[in-house]
Amino acid sequence: MEFIEIAGYLGALIIGLVLGLIGGGGSILTVPVLVYMLYVNPVLATAYSLFVVGFASLVGALRNIQKGLVDFRTAIVFSIPAFIAVFATRKFLVPALPDEFFTIGTLVITKDIGIMIFFAIIMLLASYSMIKPKKKGINLSDEEPKEIKFNYGLILVEGTVVGVITGIVGAGGGFLIIPALVILAKLPMKKAVATSLLIIAVKSLIGFLGDVAAQKDAIDWFFLAIFTAISTVGIFIGIWLNNFIDGKKLKKGFGWFVLVMGIYIIYMEIS
Repeated sequence: MEFIEIAGYLGALIIGLVLGLIGGGGSILTVPVLVYMLYVNPVLATAYSLFVVGFASLVGALRNIQKGLVDFRTAIVFSIPAFIAVFATRKFLVPALPDEFFTIGTLVITKDIGIMIFFAIIMLLASYSMIKPKKKGINLSDEEPKEIKFNYGLILVEGTVVGVITGIVGAGGGFLIIPALVILAKLPMKKAVATSLLIIAVKSLIGFLGDVAAQKDAIDWFFLAIFTAISTVGIFIGIWLNNFIDGKKLKKGFGWFVLVMGIYIIYMEIS
């Protein structure tokens, strides 16, 4: 086994570690680790990422359910448009994308390059959400609102957009879901984070089923099981480290790292 492959499996551990420590964001590293360290095709890497993200989020969601932090009604309302969109994206949209998008001079933007550049843009947006200071006026407390009222029109649009993005890049989209839960469903921050994990788990795993239907022969189940198992071990290590390290303090530093990674991917793909 080459050093870069060993580093790739170590990357799987780090992905889980970050998820366990800061409760999100680590999944944004899954595709770069799979593509640049383990040489997985970008389209297949986004499929694998959906499974890893979905399984990891499910582990976190089960812990939050035990603590009574998950709002199931909100999770159901947000999940329906998201998982329909992500399943349709993986089964129909991604396979239908052309092998070549367009040409700029001597640079040919292929399907693989296009997906990685789009993924890098999502990384830049995610990094901004981790770096920026919290806005005033949003309910960051743990106080329960008197009544949860859903704006179904906005939820449908938001869920569909997040589902399509998740389907294309294979990331959980927590940086989009959590603000939506706080603003649209008026959930307190702690419940929004907990509920978002269940939503991410449902839509990611259902989205992966779209890949099973579309390209089941390409999936290496043994490799996927090992990568996911290592990430899961990392999650539990991260959860344990939470007793000694404040994950919130690490979030901004990780956000800068994701920013650099996003710029690096764009440079690698167009150079």
